[in-house]
Amino acid sequence: LPKGLATNVSPANLKQIEKEKIKMELLLKEERGRLKEVLEKLSTASCTIPAKANEEGKLFGSVTSVHIAEALAKGGYPVNEDMVKLDSPIKVCGEFEVTIALNIEMQTKCKVTVVNEDVIQPEKA
Repeated sequence: LPKGLATNVSPANLKQIEKEKIKMELLLKEERGRLKEVLEKLSTASCTIPAKANEEGKLFGSVTSVHIAEALAKGGYPVNEDMVKLDSPIKVCGEFEVTIALNIEMQTKCKVTVVNEDVIQPEKA
């Protein structure tokens, strides 16, 4: 065919297609196994995010999926902001369960703790 985007059906071509299909299935299986390992690690993950807050624990800003992804990445977890699913930004100090979605089928929850950064610094000194 002119642009080489398709070929004629022949027994040899069918065998080649079948080989490629098996190869792709193996690659997908390996990838799913790797993602399951990452998912198991993430299910036990937790991170603490210091933020500026008043005495009542209300944040002066908010903690977004970007902040959570950065905190998890610092902990060695391969997470980007698109994987962190938040209904709305976190605006108070406390513990939260956050959904991490590696893909549509594979999701888990991890614990995120937002603390007042003024409370953390005196403890370190």
